[in-house]
Amino acid sequence: MRLLPAALAAALAVLAGCTKPAPPPLPPNAPAGTPAWNVPTGPGPAMTAVEFDHLPGWTRDNAAEALPGFLANCVQILASPSQGLGGSLEAGLRGGNPEQWRRACEAARAVPPGNPAAARTFFEANFRPYGLSSDGSSVGLFTGYYEPELRGSRTQSRTYDVPLYRRPPGLVAGGRAIFTRAQIENGALRRKRLELLWLDDPIDAFFLQIQGAGRVILPDGGVVRVSYDGQNGQSYVPIGRVLVDRGEMTLEQVSMQTIKAWLKANPRQARTVMDQNPSYVFFRELAGIPPDQGPPGTFGVRLAPMRSVAVDKTYIPLGAPVWIDTEDPLDGSKLQRLMMAQDLGGAIRGPIRTDIFFGWGQAAEERAGRMRGKGTEYVLLPK
Repeated sequence: MRLLPAALAAALAVLAGCTKPAPPPLPPNAPAGTPAWNVPTGPGPAMTAVEFDHLPGWTRDNAAEALPGFLANCVQILASPSQGLGGSLEAGLRGGNPEQWRRACEAARAVPPGNPAAARTFFEANFRPYGLSSDGSSVGLFTGYYEPELRGSRTQSRTYDVPLYRRPPGLVAGGRAIFTRAQIENGALRRKRLELLWLDDPIDAFFLQIQGAGRVILPDGGVVRVSYDGQNGQSYVPIGRVLVDRGEMTLEQVSMQTIKAWLKANPRQARTVMDQNPSYVFFRELAGIPPDQGPPGTFGVRLAPMRSVAVDKTYIPLGAPVWIDTEDPLDGSKLQRLMMAQDLGGAIRGPIRTDIFFGWGQAAEERAGRMRGKGTEYVLLPK
């Protein structure tokens, strides 16, 4: 995932030669995805310093809503001064070390809560935006995820017979490869006492693994919150691509809703298709999370709807604020917001590849499942 030292040095040399003065601001009606800077040419990722007035919609967002997420990030950042936050190129040099964030974190504590103007002034005073690009293009892909609600039980029965497994002993998250999905579904982990819960639908269980967290409604009405606790070390294969390759749908038709509908309409083929993704996720039970709050992301911070995103840590440090400019999947309106890099994802790879957390419930599922938009992205790094 990370660049080798020699490659990193070469990439930094290219970056230094590509930084250019920022051009005039874009017209107010510029469409989403229009670059707001002189995009460097050439292969590979690049970052370009810009001013805040080059962030489309910057003054229209309520920055005060994003500030609590940044303060929560600060707790995680400063708790382990020796940890590597991630990032390559200038992001790694300016934001990969927790100490680089200390000054901004201390300043954030003095910002009056709920004051949009004060929060915007704080970010402008303590950060510099950098436009992200790759292979000469500033346009990236934005998808969405959510916290699903499923039906399950703590005991197996005819209704609840789909196991949700704990992480096997000795398996580190993302570590050594073990059994594939097909092998696990065929019983490779049976009789190992790893069943955390039993669900009533294998398709819902499959999508829970993609989302990484969920709420399981028990027969008595109780709710169990579960979250990602490791993966079997196998590569992630999107089954939407599998269905396209099989001629079942076109790329333009692919969404979570269309994939689910196909699987439910073709039960005899569903298992075979899902097994084409060898990646398998293990879970742990969460306790003490209020129902009006999201699950913790990889960074250990509770995700906030429309303010948290999953990124590729290779390019963007965990905890960094990011500005996104894309479109709402339902009505096509501009989606321009300050969000926090607080999570990772198996399918999130690349410098401009971002997954937006939409929350929980039916409305969040609808928006997340249809989110597949193009747009531009900026990472805010400490001055």
